[in-house]
Amino acid sequence: MSASGQADLVIVANRLPVDRVTDDDGNASWRRSPGGLVSALEPVLRQNDGAWIGWPGGTDDELEPFVEDGMSLVPVHLSASEVEEFYEGFSNGTLWPLYHDVVAKPEFHREWWDAYVVVNERFATKAASVAAEGAMVWVHDYQLQLVPQMLRELRPDLRIGFYLHIPFPPGELFQQLPWRRQILQGLLGADVVGFQLAGGAGNFIRLVRQRVGHKTHRDLVYLPDERTVRAAAYPISIDTEGFEELARSESVAARAAEIREALGNPATLFLGIDRLDYTKGIYARLRAYSELVRDGDLDVEDSVFVQVATPSRERVEQYILIREEIEQLVGQVNGDLGEIGKPVISYLHSSYPKEEMAALYRAADVMVVTPFRDGMNLVAKEYVACRFDGDGALVLSEFAGAANELRQAWLVNPYDINGMKQALVDAHRSTDRERRKRMKAMRRTVVEHDVKAWADEFLRELSQVRESHGKTVRPARRS
Repeated sequence: MSASGQADLVIVANRLPVDRVTDDDGNASWRRSPGGLVSALEPVLRQNDGAWIGWPGGTDDELEPFVEDGMSLVPVHLSASEVEEFYEGFSNGTLWPLYHDVVAKPEFHREWWDAYVVVNERFATKAASVAAEGAMVWVHDYQLQLVPQMLRELRPDLRIGFYLHIPFPPGELFQQLPWRRQILQGLLGADVVGFQLAGGAGNFIRLVRQRVGHKTHRDLVYLPDERTVRAAAYPISIDTEGFEELARSESVAARAAEIREALGNPATLFLGIDRLDYTKGIYARLRAYSELVRDGDLDVEDSVFVQVATPSRERVEQYILIREEIEQLVGQVNGDLGEIGKPVISYLHSSYPKEEMAALYRAADVMVVTPFRDGMNLVAKEYVACRFDGDGALVLSEFAGAANELRQAWLVNPYDINGMKQALVDAHRSTDRERRKRMKAMRRTVVEHDVKAWADEFLRELSQVRESHGKTVRPARRS
């Protein structure tokens, strides 16, 4: 970021990549946030000496831009009512379930939509003030889908990219949204609209043609103002080298050994790491595992399931309910099937630093990632990156975006409890040779397609945007 406070690369996301923490003495400081988005974008920001715009969390006084751990950060303030209506309401009560196959019922409230518009305008205004002349601005995720068009109206000189980290639904679901046209038009403010999978890009193109009436061809949308919008898949990845380096460290190796010893050195350690969210399939996964123990296919004497459930959106009613259901199941299973010092499920409702996650990945024999729907799921890739020894098994939902790349995992339908049980048993009983063959292929994928390759591809596409497509465009017929 230049001395004038303007940047040639601006990342715009709902949250800043840091969380404010307060110690026992009341002193406030910043700590790097957990989560896939931060893991993916932090190296991109550092490489390009850019600025990150986002909400710092909380509803305290407005903060001035600051530098933390070498990153230029620009806070956007949200009031308590905006947190309730924009973030917990429209973003996570309307869009999140709608975009995740309506696993939970979305709610449609006009007041939530109004707050969504106001907050998106604030982010767009902030980005317009931070971006240098002709800068690239990369807007992220479902909370900010109106920002591209708003920003284009303010700063037509910018090259604007948008990336959706969650699935983009088919028309049958998206068309439930009362503000479907406004969302599509908001996204069309970008020059490049990125999705995790080609299916999401295809859904978007079809909806633009049908609902907005623009002419399209393959992955291109031709706008009347002679701009061309490209909508394509750019599967996100991780800092593979960083995770492997961490996993190889002596401290992580020692911690992995401590974890296994604390669990009684089981022959097989199953592991799940997820945000506590109804889309992640945690309840069904633990139910499948507990039935294997109940039926004698697995023995509590030599196997254990460790489930880390990172706290998430704890004020939202649906999240409160899923936590209660999971904790009730864990208590019942451990009470019925566990033994003294040997629980069937070791359940941890907490957030952990990256070092602890790497230790858990190294300690685990079978990683279980079974969401009902997920844009990508970087946990699956992080596990593979940490298995430099070539061992370990991955049980992966076919409805996670990662399944499109990690085809050598034991793929499962998370709605099929019996099928999931069989996959867990198959992974548990697999030979050393089979596990290594599968892991070798998956590791090749995450090494060759890491976060740097992902970001480079997207930014290269954005940098090559032409000012005009130079075509006479007639509106497409609306169906």
